[in-house]
Amino acid sequence: MDTDYLSRNTYDAVITTAERFNHDLTLPFGVLAYDCQSEEEYLEEAEGLVDYWLHYDDKDELMDDIFFGETVDEKQFMTVLNKIKDNIKKVREIPEAKRKYDF
Repeated sequence: MDTDYLSRNTYDAVITTAERFNHDLTLPFGVLAYDCQSEEEYLEEAEGLVDYWLHYDDKDELMDDIFFGETVDEKQFMTVLNKIKDNIKKVREIPEAKRKYDF
């Protein structure tokens, strides 16, 4: 599925939040959509990715991989990951029929 098929709610919760922090963080979340068949699957996968990153042992290695060697503040990175996770929870509270789509 393309990110264009995500509801505006989901897109803003994940993609836009990541973009505000750093464009490089947007890339893995965008690529993730292509492996998903539905928005709910995307939310599950995005939340799983966030959880994986939050519990990754070597944060320096992780951030180096995600941000292509660019220096990023680890505390701010963890904060944005938790924000994305909270945003996903809020989106799930919205019935799918009430989510806003661009199409």
